[in-house]
Amino acid sequence: MGKFIYTFLLLFISVSVFSQEEDAKEKERALRTSTNLTWDGNKNLSENNFVQAEVDYRQAIAKSPENVAAPYNLGTAYYNNETYSEAFGRFKEAGEVATSKKDKHKAYHNMGNVFMKRKDYPKAVEAYKEALRNDPTDDETRYNLALAKEMQKKEEEENKDKNDENKDQKDQEDKKDQDQNKDGDNKEDQNQDNKDQGENGNEGDKGDEKKDENKEGDGDQKEEQNKKPEQGDQPQDQPQRKPNQLSKQQVENLLRAMQNAEKQVQEKIDAKKVKGAKVKNEKDW
Repeated sequence: MGKFIYTFLLLFISVSVFSQEEDAKEKERALRTSTNLTWDGNKNLSENNFVQAEVDYRQAIAKSPENVAAPYNLGTAYYNNETYSEAFGRFKEAGEVATSKKDKHKAYHNMGNVFMKRKDYPKAVEAYKEALRNDPTDDETRYNLALAKEMQKKEEEENKDKNDENKDQKDQEDKKDQDQNKDGDNKEDQNQDNKDQGENGNEGDKGDEKKDENKEGDGDQKEEQNKKPEQGDQPQDQPQRKPNQLSKQQVENLLRAMQNAEKQVQEKIDAKKVKGAKVKNEKDW
């Protein structure tokens, strides 16, 4: 029984080792085929046959995910063709499958270049930093990092100035709107004041008209009172006399004056008679 178990274990180990060897050989064959396709892609790309080169690189990537050169070279082809989105995807793929620091450095360096083309300077800074972590000696990556930082700083200053300018413009517009609203309120207040003054003026005019009417009425009433005869001479309900007709009092006064005049005349006549009569010469002794 123990011998059977030992034989089974030995067989299982042998199969496992054989399977691993076959897998390794298969991967090696796939990598070799992928590498050959990558060479074909490089050749077609050098001959400006971009379409066939793209096909070769894609087949190489499909054959072996361990082939870092295939996605990296395809990303470079896209980058030179200014297809930056596709280029970034392939550089990112190369950085993920790369096992050496050298390959990772090249992948992140080129990702930084794509971000610089997009003017996405913060991401470019991070990509160049990651590239330098894998190869701190690369002066080109260090220069690109310094340039990306400078461009990022300049962009932030421009954005700040633009935001300040927009804020100032908005403040001016708000102030203009406030001034317009204030002018509108002042006009409304002025119109209201004019309306109130107009109403008060009309009331004042009405009051003045009423006063004038009262004044005229008082004048007419006084004139009427002056035209009326004295209450002792004529009743209020008696019609007014004609302009040339004498009142009763005037008639009586006139008669009284005539009587006085006749009396004075009579007295003068009587005085003349006494003066003309003979005087007796007899003395009373």
